[in-house]
Amino acid sequence: MRQAAKLGLGALALLVPASAWADGGKPAIDSGDTAWMLISAAFVLLMTPGLALFYGGMVRKKNVLSTFMFVHFALALISVQWVVIGYSLAFGADHAGLIGGLEYAFLNGVTGDAKGTIPHLAFMAFQMKFAIITPALIAGAFVERFKFSAYLIFTLLWTTLVYDPVAHWAWADGGWLAKRGVLDFAGGTVVHLTAGISALVCALVVGRRTGYPKQKWPPHNLTMTITGGGLLWFGWFGFNAGSALSANGIAALAFVTTHVAAATAAAGWVAVEWIHRGKPTMLGFVSGLVAGLVAITPACGFVGPGASIAIGLASSVVCYLAVQVKEKLHYDDSLDAFGVHGVGGLLGALLTGVFASKLLNPSGADGLLHGNPMQLANQALAVVVVGGFSAMMTFLILKVTDLIVGLRVTPEQELVGLDESQHGESGYAL
Repeated sequence: MRQAAKLGLGALALLVPASAWADGGKPAIDSGDTAWMLISAAFVLLMTPGLALFYGGMVRKKNVLSTFMFVHFALALISVQWVVIGYSLAFGADHAGLIGGLEYAFLNGVTGDAKGTIPHLAFMAFQMKFAIITPALIAGAFVERFKFSAYLIFTLLWTTLVYDPVAHWAWADGGWLAKRGVLDFAGGTVVHLTAGISALVCALVVGRRTGYPKQKWPPHNLTMTITGGGLLWFGWFGFNAGSALSANGIAALAFVTTHVAAATAAAGWVAVEWIHRGKPTMLGFVSGLVAGLVAITPACGFVGPGASIAIGLASSVVCYLAVQVKEKLHYDDSLDAFGVHGVGGLLGALLTGVFASKLLNPSGADGLLHGNPMQLANQALAVVVVGGFSAMMTFLILKVTDLIVGLRVTPEQELVGLDESQHGESGYAL
């Protein structure tokens, strides 16, 4: 993530012009940058309800509210976790490049401070929204059979033990991936790869829904899913362009490449599906646009519009094929969290190492096509280490959660539906 991510947050001051420095040697807070960051944080917050709609429309109607609950409750749970300890672990003082300290626990010392040209609190709030949506993405792998009590324990442990350390590795001053020069502008590795790999582990450990794969359940409300996809597309501009941490040319670059990649991937998925299945579908369109958004996320501030077309097209083909492989292997990643987010995040991280250009962003690096094959090697290393770490930790967290409360609802509860059995509610009064 970020224009300054490779340099580390301590180097944000290097990006501030001399005229912006206030008396006393501290950079002045810029009102334009601050406004953009607060708006971007709100955009990213909107992505979580958008994800709930996107996921909720694809499940059976007896599980729509439980799916909404999985996604929305992360807003409450992780917001508190982030304030109490998460932000400090991710962005506190570095310890061996692996984890932050506890000096920012309960946001001690954050209020009234500045990060570059924005208030420290604005930076913290922006980062909070990333921490919220990442574990919510994983829920797509185990909807319709996972206990809500298990979800609470799993999500809290996963965010603390997986997301916070990986965010420190890639984005914090002193993080070991950042020091190696690994590029992740807005979360292809930190958000999508961690969530996608963890989703695959969850699907394998939790097991299939009763009746799957002999029974296949079409989306119960596709218009809901399409609306959610539109909100994700809208909110993603804050996700990616906001990661410039300033209202500047890099933000504009990320804005444009994000849109172009999403549009290309949406069209590409429809084309591939049309050739393969004989009909173009709206579900294919919305799946493709999300795949394109995922894949461009690590690269958006380091590549140009031409490269974003290539990344969008590659993501549409590769993620479509990943979903077809799931159909062949019959593992039950219910809403293709791994096929879209895991595979898309992996692909985007690698292609960042191919297309990145310092001419477009001097704070980044040149990729393979610009004469630097080591950047691709660094990106591959990040994918392997982050993927392996996420898989191992997720497996252990699931086993601990299973010992405490169990993971799955009973067969009878699954048959009735999680809305009724877990929450005593119904999404529709018919």
